[in-house]
Amino acid sequence: MQHTSFQVLRFSLNRLGEYWSRARSAVETLEPRRLKKVERREQILLELRLKPHVRVSELASLFGVTTETVRRDMEELSEAGLLNRAHGGASAASPGIHRDMDERRLERVAERERLGRFAASLVSDGETVMIDAGTTTMEFARALAFAERRVTAITNSLQVAMVLGQSQAAQVRLAPGRYMQQEAAVIGTEACDYLSGFNVDACFLGAAGLSEAGVTEAVEGFDAIKRTMLRQSSARRFLIDSSKFGRTRLFRIATCDEIGTLVTDALPEGQLGTAIRDTPTEILVVPVSDPRSHSDALQADQFRVR
Repeated sequence: MQHTSFQVLRFSLNRLGEYWSRARSAVETLEPRRLKKVERREQILLELRLKPHVRVSELASLFGVTTETVRRDMEELSEAGLLNRAHGGASAASPGIHRDMDERRLERVAERERLGRFAASLVSDGETVMIDAGTTTMEFARALAFAERRVTAITNSLQVAMVLGQSQAAQVRLAPGRYMQQEAAVIGTEACDYLSGFNVDACFLGAAGLSEAGVTEAVEGFDAIKRTMLRQSSARRFLIDSSKFGRTRLFRIATCDEIGTLVTDALPEGQLGTAIRDTPTEILVVPVSDPRSHSDALQADQFRVR
């Protein structure tokens, strides 16, 4: 009798354990996955696309984190110019701060085309290059394709790959990684690891800002891509138009003495000019010319400042 009672008790405990395991699994399924920092910030920006204002308390509840964590996220996004801090929350960034690639492509079109054509003149047949994502570097890729330059190009940009891939003379390698739809590019550890497997003659990079603090970037994830490309390249070349001068974004890519070659449309002045003047950085200023002409990219040495 005692043996039978023990068996019944053990059976009941086993069933109770099964019910508890199932209940715990159900709760874990219902609980939201804890987002990583970069995922939280992307979600904050997504929320601001859907409504004009978001509150710290609401986002903390949504993400399952403290309000202090959300405030830190907002502070860094604000410093990057991606949103505006407001009482108890944040609002969308003012126009002209940082926009997706499709919007930025409509600005300073002639300047970007000239910089792209000029930069393409610095590339010789047979060279290997790395090209990052951006509106100006896309014009650079277009110029390489138009010139039918025989190059091997490695990029994290889908649009750069598509544009340059139209040329029969070019070989294009596209890095794997986490895809950013708003920038048509990949980022992340997988992309950086892939890029680290190559050594190239030169890299051609854009940037969101250039000041006495150095070259900076507003998009989180692009900074690691750019720094990896810099490490793997014998020559460093930044394509930055003068509208970016004096701007300091959140993520630093390189100091002024690490730039290598700056391809731009105006000579840096003021504090920026002073900061660059005492460095080995070479500045190539693209002359203002008729935007219908392609002749401004033929002789780069004519416009060499240093």
